[in-house]
Amino acid sequence: MSGTNQVKIEDVGPCRKRIAIEIPVDTVNETIEESYETIAHEAALPGFRKGRAPKRLIEKRFSNYVRDEARSRLISRAYQEAVESNNLKILGQPPASAFEGVELEIGKPLSLEVEVEVMPEFDLPALKGIKVLRPDTALPDGVIDQEIKKICVNEGTLEDRDAPEAGDYVMGKGVMTDSDGTEHYNIEGAVVQIPEKDGDGSGMILGVMVADFAKQFGMPKPGETATVKVKGPENHEVEAIRNKDLTIEFTVANVYKIIPAPIADVVAKYGLASEEQLREMVSARLSQRAEVQQQAVMRQQVVKYLADNTKFDLPAGLTAQQAARNLERRRLELMYRGVDPNEIEKHMAELRSASNESAVRDLKNFFILNKAAEDLGVQVDEGELNAQIVRIAMEQGQRPDAVRDAMIKNGQIQTLFQQVREHKTLDAILADAEVEDVSADEFNKRMKEAG
Repeated sequence: MSGTNQVKIEDVGPCRKRIAIEIPVDTVNETIEESYETIAHEAALPGFRKGRAPKRLIEKRFSNYVRDEARSRLISRAYQEAVESNNLKILGQPPASAFEGVELEIGKPLSLEVEVEVMPEFDLPALKGIKVLRPDTALPDGVIDQEIKKICVNEGTLEDRDAPEAGDYVMGKGVMTDSDGTEHYNIEGAVVQIPEKDGDGSGMILGVMVADFAKQFGMPKPGETATVKVKGPENHEVEAIRNKDLTIEFTVANVYKIIPAPIADVVAKYGLASEEQLREMVSARLSQRAEVQQQAVMRQQVVKYLADNTKFDLPAGLTAQQAARNLERRRLELMYRGVDPNEIEKHMAELRSASNESAVRDLKNFFILNKAAEDLGVQVDEGELNAQIVRIAMEQGQRPDAVRDAMIKNGQIQTLFQQVREHKTLDAILADAEVEDVSADEFNKRMKEAG
């Protein structure tokens, strides 16, 4: 009969616990023996019938495999039992590398130790009667013309150039290394935009924002290499890049200028009869987007209220896993609101460069909304996930099935589930809120006064 695992749980910081487990020697021996018996029953060695090979030959041939298999089973089972028996609310599973140093030996207990991220314990404020402002959704003057210009650019053609000018795009090979010589990225076909003349000179390269990008990058021609130096963002999802002195070398292969498509071509491509129909289509799309934005700013007010009135300790900095989760949540939110894909990547670079305070605030909001969803009993079904995918696909101009396949491939489905759950949670709170309708100008004024 196997003995009982010895489990010790320790707090090692806000939202983190250390789980130490010792698996008794009899459990270790029994698991190894079970693995050998399974192999012996199935193994077919030369000169012996299936399942008839001597145990000593089985042990000699399969000892490494058996130990690895038994080790994996013991660790997985012991970890799961420790989590369940101690009612730990784990956020994500520890990486396989967390157990790399654990060694299994016959006749000895197996000891393992791992640190995990857990949900903090706290109480929420009252969720009913929260005061919320609802701005009107009237479209500002000129916004339809601006959107049509964007469509013309997106549907435009690329013109090869011998040398870049402000606003042009360069394609080539980007290599990012740090001061230790470690290479983090080596990307063929990377694209960089030369900052516009009337901008602040900042720009994005390999997902990192550089304040003086225009000055450092210059105007390299095809075949030339530009060198950019930048400090790695402290909340980058790749932990090895954080706060490192980075050097990015970009060798230009091609230079392109986007020539906007004539409005008549856009009208024809969309199967419309006239420019007026194009304006009507754009107006309808922007009106729908304005309603999404209205709902978003109302949700943000609820989030701010909950954050201001909920107290618990948070980590001083984000782990790579937390940072990646924050970024993916924000990416999907921007996709849902209909932000242009190129603008989304710029937003992502800016978020990586955001202050640690801002990043930790996002983590706090994640914990709060997860707790609110539990308290309100919010559930998400497959149909609601699919509806969100359709919405995102429509804004991105893609087929829903293609968006879904890409999300599954990129591991974004869980993040999408969390987004839908958060939206439903906030909408449930808004249903019991004290809502005041105001103009857009009044809304902006009062938001500014509130800080």
